[in-house]
Amino acid sequence: MERKETVSLFDTIATLLENKRYTTLRDILTTMNPVDIAAVFEDIQSEKTAILFRLLPKELAAETFVEMDEDTQQLLIHGFSDTELKEVIDELYVDDAVDLIEEMPANVVKRILRQADPQTRKEINEILKYPEDSAGSMMTTEFVILRPKMTVEEAIKRIRRTGIDKETIYTCYVSASDSTLIGIVTIKTLLLSEEDEVIENLMETNVISVNTLDDQEEVAQMFNKYNFLALPVVDRENRLVGIVTFDDAIDVMEEEATEDIQKMAAITPTTDKPYDRVGVFETYLSRIPWLLILMVSATFTGMIITGYEDALAASSAVFLTAFIPMLMDTGGNSGSQASVTVIRALSLGEIEFKDIFKVIFKECRVALLCGVSLAAVNFLKLMLFDRLVMHNEHITVLVAFVVCLTMVVTIFIAKFVGCTLPMLAKKLGFDPAVMASPFITTIVDAISLIVYFGIATALLHI
Repeated sequence: MERKETVSLFDTIATLLENKRYTTLRDILTTMNPVDIAAVFEDIQSEKTAILFRLLPKELAAETFVEMDEDTQQLLIHGFSDTELKEVIDELYVDDAVDLIEEMPANVVKRILRQADPQTRKEINEILKYPEDSAGSMMTTEFVILRPKMTVEEAIKRIRRTGIDKETIYTCYVSASDSTLIGIVTIKTLLLSEEDEVIENLMETNVISVNTLDDQEEVAQMFNKYNFLALPVVDRENRLVGIVTFDDAIDVMEEEATEDIQKMAAITPTTDKPYDRVGVFETYLSRIPWLLILMVSATFTGMIITGYEDALAASSAVFLTAFIPMLMDTGGNSGSQASVTVIRALSLGEIEFKDIFKVIFKECRVALLCGVSLAAVNFLKLMLFDRLVMHNEHITVLVAFVVCLTMVVTIFIAKFVGCTLPMLAKKLGFDPAVMASPFITTIVDAISLIVYFGIATALLHI
């Protein structure tokens, strides 16, 4: 039902635009949320997009522009006059302007900066100096600053006078004359206090803040941990230089989660575009490097099988190869379970490298339980189904024992590899998500074959 309503709304807007019913269009658009308007613009993607954008009131136009994807923004900018571009830039918050500049081609960036006023340009350049993926690169400099000796009445007057241009006014920041952060106070506290009360008596002095160089993923996790609406950003001298708002933190969480999922699926993260807007060749380039690496690394498993090929043929034990896929898949799946669990815990800050022995001890116990359970079920399956029902005379108690013992050892090794590699990667400064399913599966496949043929050689004398 919801989909039909969306299609109907888009058709209505498209029809009104075609018939040049601009007044009606404006009335409809002004009742919509900026996110929904942006979705309409992205679907239209034509020369008429600029016409539709000009119908929006100035503030709504800026809010809608921020929500658009990169392609639509670039299309609009090319259709803007310098005056129109300046109007949009003037309405953007500094952090949104920085995000826009980071996504645009160099020629578009130069045009945007030319139209920004000197103060905005200065603030944009200051933020651009910070390393990518740092707290400084995602902060905004538009926030309310109060002084400790102000009264509540003076503070509220200041908020009324300056708040219109701030990204948030719910949380106000109290700083000394040298910009040192000394406290925070909420608008709720101010409204419920007496007008002659002094700010330093109301402010919270135990302030949780982040440094400009802190990783943006760690900053986003703090929002999740403390349920903040905004988080102050300070430099090394504890001077307040900006704030990070929760909407930017959510964007970072989505970006990092997408990147981790891509890495865990052996895809090189290259874009944050929607799937239907990513070209075939771009998709190919993001997938082929890891596929090549994994394909080449998989040749080791072939070399191991080849090394035992003659021994298997000479001893009439070729039937053992029938169990290879099951053992490799079980080992790979076991390793993936451990790696995904550990990667998530590392991402959320639940464990650190110092906890590695505790993690190994836990995963080894889990591996023992899983291995014994799977081996017991597999032993019954081999003896009851393969031997009795399928009349496979090669399946003896000793053969079943070899397969099941290999399964226990393989699962044990897979869990160990799956939990340690992500933690070692994190310690060495790599993204733990790289050590996910495909990579660990390839390692475990090779190890499981060595274990399998080693046990078979020892017990079956092949």
